[in-house]
Amino acid sequence: MTPPLFTLDAVLAATGGEATMVSAREINSISIDSRELGADALFVAIKGDRFDGHDFVDKALENGAVAALVSRGEGDGRIVVPDALGGLRDLAIAARERSRAFVVGVTGSVGKTTTKEALRLVFEAAGKTHASIKSFNNHWGVPLMLARMPETAQFGVFEMGMNAPDEIRPLSQLVRPHVAVITNIAPAHLERLGSLDNIARAKAEIFEGLEPGGTAVLNADHPQINLLLELAAAADVGRIVTYGFARGVDWQITAPEMAADRSFATIVHGDESHALRLGVTGRHMLSNATAALAVAYLAGIEANTALRALAGFGAQPGRGQRVMLGPEDKPLLLIDESYNANTASMGAALEVFSTLEAPGGRKIAVLGDMLELGEAGAAMHAGLVDAVHNSGAERVHLVGKSMAALAAALPRALLASHHGSVEEGLDVIMADLAYGDAVMVKGSNGVGLSRVVTEIKSRFARS
Repeated sequence: MTPPLFTLDAVLAATGGEATMVSAREINSISIDSRELGADALFVAIKGDRFDGHDFVDKALENGAVAALVSRGEGDGRIVVPDALGGLRDLAIAARERSRAFVVGVTGSVGKTTTKEALRLVFEAAGKTHASIKSFNNHWGVPLMLARMPETAQFGVFEMGMNAPDEIRPLSQLVRPHVAVITNIAPAHLERLGSLDNIARAKAEIFEGLEPGGTAVLNADHPQINLLLELAAAADVGRIVTYGFARGVDWQITAPEMAADRSFATIVHGDESHALRLGVTGRHMLSNATAALAVAYLAGIEANTALRALAGFGAQPGRGQRVMLGPEDKPLLLIDESYNANTASMGAALEVFSTLEAPGGRKIAVLGDMLELGEAGAAMHAGLVDAVHNSGAERVHLVGKSMAALAAALPRALLASHHGSVEEGLDVIMADLAYGDAVMVKGSNGVGLSRVVTEIKSRFARS
């Protein structure tokens, strides 16, 4: 019989809360959204940037929540604590303390969600796995994901993100991973952090939550690798494992080959070689999968088990997912890269785009601002010009104020349009698309290019 996620008594013991007319004795799911409630749900009324969960407590209880964790208010079904977010952290701590799972924390400027998904696939092939969903990787997302981890989980994978220093440290100390993965260091959040070295230092805060004797798994294909190695040593990390295309790493990617929707490589580890096949193309995808292969080895999972799981690894929505829309004889190919962008991921996406052909029309790129680049932003946007040329794009639509620098650098024959916002440019972009085209949509999440993706899917889905 599967034990409950928490008993009511366990919730009260962990949070020190006081229950008012809570009839349910078991909690089997936890949510911060009154519209998305699982079975026997505990609704946690946290206060966010735009909404206060306390305004939705009654709605959550009406929608089926069996209790609500609150820091104010009166009424039945409530568990009152000094701070609702603090209570969620308390539940996360309790879930971690009771767990016997092999726990992995993942961070990095590029590829952390994709690597987390690769790890989830590998671990699910070996046992009961709990992993972060979406990009729940911040000060409320991590405790929510950890609090949801069942006591019976054998593996746990948690993504950790940051916008500034001192944000990853408390997340890692909460998760207490056995393995900490840093996927890459790239110019994201330069506006607040100022330099790539400072970004590396902020990412290296993940070492401070490692369990004693834990392992750091580090991508070596960036200039900050030596700094990360020094920071790992300074944090008394028990073991350091490197991976990537660079020579001399512990898990080396060799003989990479790309096809339209596949990637192949030989991974060399010591005296062993492993044939890696992925259901997605791109050198960066090979790198993310190799990180998962290295972690699987540390977890005691056989290489063949991990390799079979990774063979089914594909791109996620917003992160390179491909969709064929419309008639089979002349569809529109949509490449959805709308979730995030910095110079590294933009370059990787354009490199993959260069390997693709349109089903029967033109190659069109819709590119949005790369946010939080600070004073270097204009130069970094203009610096994409060669990657855009090499991608084979025949028409380029640009969205965002910072993309003005790239608009000025591109030839007029290549630049289809430039707009300050999605609202201004949506109709123009849509009017330029036709069945047979291949269109890639890439930009930082804050630009809102997901609206372009949604509109493309809506208009071109018909056969």
